[in-house]
Amino acid sequence: MKDLGQVDLAVIGGGINGCGIARDAAGRGLRVLLCEKDDLAQGTSSRSGKLIHGGLRYLEYYEFRLVREALIEREVLLNAAPHISWPMRFVLPHSPEQRPAWLVRTGLFLYDHLGGRKKLPPCRTIDLSRAPEGQAIKPDYTKAFEYSDCWVDDARLVVLNAVDAKERGATVLTRTAATAARRENGLWHLELTAAGGSKSRVRAKAIANAAGPWVENVINGVIRANSARRVRLVKGSHIIVPKFWDGANAYVFQNHDKRIVFVNPYQGKFGLIGTTDIPFEGRAEDVAIDANEIGYLLAAVNRYTKKQLTRADIVCTYSGVRPLYDDNAANPSAVTRDYVFDVEGTPPLLSVFGGKITTYRKLAEHALEKLKPFFPAMKPGWTANAPLPGGDMPDGDFDSFYRELRQQHSTFPEPTLHHLARLYGTRASRILDGGLGRHFGGGLYEAEIGYLREHEWAMTADDVLTRRTKFGLFFSEKEKDAVAALF
Repeated sequence: MKDLGQVDLAVIGGGINGCGIARDAAGRGLRVLLCEKDDLAQGTSSRSGKLIHGGLRYLEYYEFRLVREALIEREVLLNAAPHISWPMRFVLPHSPEQRPAWLVRTGLFLYDHLGGRKKLPPCRTIDLSRAPEGQAIKPDYTKAFEYSDCWVDDARLVVLNAVDAKERGATVLTRTAATAARRENGLWHLELTAAGGSKSRVRAKAIANAAGPWVENVINGVIRANSARRVRLVKGSHIIVPKFWDGANAYVFQNHDKRIVFVNPYQGKFGLIGTTDIPFEGRAEDVAIDANEIGYLLAAVNRYTKKQLTRADIVCTYSGVRPLYDDNAANPSAVTRDYVFDVEGTPPLLSVFGGKITTYRKLAEHALEKLKPFFPAMKPGWTANAPLPGGDMPDGDFDSFYRELRQQHSTFPEPTLHHLARLYGTRASRILDGGLGRHFGGGLYEAEIGYLREHEWAMTADDVLTRRTKFGLFFSEKEKDAVAALF
């Protein structure tokens, strides 16, 4: 068994919370090891609605602290990662059957002011009978409210946190599960098992259990401890269809059950529709959309749009399991999206319950505050003003950066340049400078695949085509097979 030595903090889980904690801890001078049983972001963190948002709906549940924190983080992340996140306008047609106009206006006023909005424009009222945003909407709906939130490439957000953690000294082990842990002589002794069956061990002064839907599995099965906290698994599913409206705006549709459904532009030619809120039992690995969820999402959209979608329009689907903190709410939609920590024993085990992608950075800060008594020499928080890899653009201005990149690399195809700029930001030149190599279809070249293998833990074609890029949406089976052959 390979001995990996001793670290300060062992992080279990390579989703957004685990990678965020590892990055923050490494930057504070801790020796960090992160292990993930699958690929980075393979579970919940790549199956979100791809939004950085305050959670307008959560105001109805009086989650003011959570909404305020998320709204503040929205602009922090815009500055930190302008290549993978950008502002988006959301059009909310008014449906008086669900909420009166005064209530919506009040909620949007709070939404505009709770988080100290700086970059994003404020909300406004739209006459759908005149505005271009109304062309796709049935004439029954004449008024809408438009507000700002942000888009994010969720899987890349996770990977960039892991890259930054590694560059600050962390060890990141993908496809490596924590299979046993015990306390001995003031340290944690962890056994790690790689996908091929090889085992290693590491000693740690503390463990951060950020396993998401598997947080209780780690507590009960790996560590064999107990916790009074419980996680509540809620399934959220999305469908992807051809984009059926003009413009860069998204839509938010209120449903009969008072939930809201987002319809977002996706990868240029598609619309991403979601999400559902279904109690989930079983293995999180087995999550998949069901016929009822498909019907629910189609009906919610078809209530508002001139284009009537059918199952035949669906290009693909994906589902994720949200590991929400169980606050005993009867309605899954009312379960808090806030996060809770459980810190137990010496050496400490910190377990993360709940959370949402928008607030991952604050969650990481708060997690390390909980661990500070065990690491008194730990440096203070630092991530609030630190760009993620590739995000170090003056004033967070992607457009100016991209114009300069095009001037420097004018011989390359513009779609490929834009793709690389969006995914890698200021690091795009690292891929371009050596030449692109073999073309695999779309904007994917051998040089990018090589970069992902060397620097971003890509080990399968799915890692490349589904998570680190989205070329799987566009590729034929023959093109996918050609990428798979490289691995």
